[in-house]
Amino acid sequence: MFTGYESDSVKFLEDLRLNNNRTWFKSNQNRYEESVRSPSLELIRDFQRELDKISSNFVAVPKKVGGSLMRIQRDVRFSKDKSPYKNNIGIHFRHKLGKNIHAPGFYLHISPENCHLGAGIWRPDSITLKKIRSFIADNPNAWQETLKKHKKRNLSNKWRLVGGSLKRSPLGFDKDHPAIEDLKRIDFILQLKIKKEQIMDRDFLVFLGKVYADTSEFVEYLCLAINIEF
Repeated sequence: MFTGYESDSVKFLEDLRLNNNRTWFKSNQNRYEESVRSPSLELIRDFQRELDKISSNFVAVPKKVGGSLMRIQRDVRFSKDKSPYKNNIGIHFRHKLGKNIHAPGFYLHISPENCHLGAGIWRPDSITLKKIRSFIADNPNAWQETLKKHKKRNLSNKWRLVGGSLKRSPLGFDKDHPAIEDLKRIDFILQLKIKKEQIMDRDFLVFLGKVYADTSEFVEYLCLAINIEF
């Protein structure tokens, strides 16, 4: 049963940042299992019941490989930085169709410098991105209403719409469209920063479920845009 991360979970990530090599990681493999991977898998396993309160179409998969827990190994094939490991814990609660298409989901990021939550879709492929943009362009009032509902629901939280944007209007969209700044977006993601102390709280899963629920209207709109069930 997940009762919060331990302080060594974050300390391990700090130490890994200073010793990002395979020799150090291999000698600290047991520590990684005990302080990082095992509690993360417990969190994922226990979070499904909270996730179901939001929608039964999002899944928490407690597998060491191929589940909600993202690999700690970095893909260095096209990177100048050849450090073999990530200095963070990444957990992605995908839509049940998320392995076949680009779809919205919920995300948890834990690192010594930055802990945050995410909700939405990050860097969708061109087909999915065009669907979202077209849906907003055709339903600008519904988009604005969704943002207003989200803002009203989140007076006590600090979810922010983040991500990259084009400098110019995307091809095929009117530069004078009332929602043009949102049509320029290449990410449709809400982010909420949290404190390290919160991930160590025994009630962290309940908190996680409540704040993810506050993004429901936003995530549902994105699901409608790409024609999948929320």
